Amino acid sequence: MAIRVLLVDDQPLLRTGFRMILEAEQDIAVVGEAGDGLQALDQVRALQPDVVLMDIRMPRMDGVEATRQISGPGRDGSAKVLVLTTFDLDEYVVEALRAGASGFLLKDAPANELVQAIRVVAAGEAMLAPSITRRLLDKYADHLPSGEEPVPDTLHTLTEREVEVLKLVARGMSNAEIAADLFVSETTVKTHVGHVLTKLSLRDRVQAAVYAYESGLVRPGAQ
Repeated sequence: MAIRVLLVDDQPLLRTGFRMILEAEQDIAVVGEAGDGLQALDQVRALQPDVVLMDIRMPRMDGVEATRQISGPGRDGSAKVLVLTTFDLDEYVVEALRAGASGFLLKDAPANELVQAIRVVAAGEAMLAPSITRRLLDKYADHLPSGEEPVPDTLHTLTEREVEVLKLVARGMSNAEIAADLFVSETTVKTHVGHVLTKLSLRDRVQAAVYAYESGLVRPGAQ
C-alpha cells in the first residue's frame, strides 16, 4: 500500500513542489495539503495520513504545537511527523523533537533525500542521526536539566544493560557501534532498543535521545 502523506506548509509554491516530487513515486500518495497547524489537525483527523510533512513556522498554529497535538505524549494516532526547516540548527527543531516529531529535514534537501525520509519515517524509524540529535541538544544545553535533578521513576523500569544502551543511543552511536562497544550482536542491540522504547513509551531513537538528555542520564557535552 502507498504511504499516505499530508503536506503542511504556508507557502503554496513549496507544497506544489513537494507534491510533484512525491507523486512521481509509486509507493507514495499525497492525500492532502494544509497551510497552517490548525488546518493540519483537521486534515490529519479527516485523512489519516501515515506521514505529515510539517513546516515549523506558520500562522495561527506553528508546526511545533501541531506536532505536539498529533504525535505528542498520550497521543495514540498513527501519523508520524517529519519536520521541515530552513536551518539545520534551529531551536524550534529541538522543540519539535520534544513534541513528538520523528525527525527533521532541510527544505533545500535533494528530492531523493525527501523521498527517502518519507519512507524511513513511515517505516517507524527516526529520520535523524543520533549524532545530529546530540548536536542540537548540546547547542541548547542551557534549556536542559543540569544532571542534578532526581532521576525520573520511568528510568527505573529499565535494566542496567538497557540504561547502558540508552546512553549510547543518546551519544550518537549506531546499532553496529553499540554492538561493538558492548560485545554483543546487532540483533541484541535492536532488542534492547525496542525494550527501551516500549518501557518509556517513546516512538523512536530521536525521542530516546531527547529523554536521555532531559532526564539527566546524559549530560550535554559529555563523552
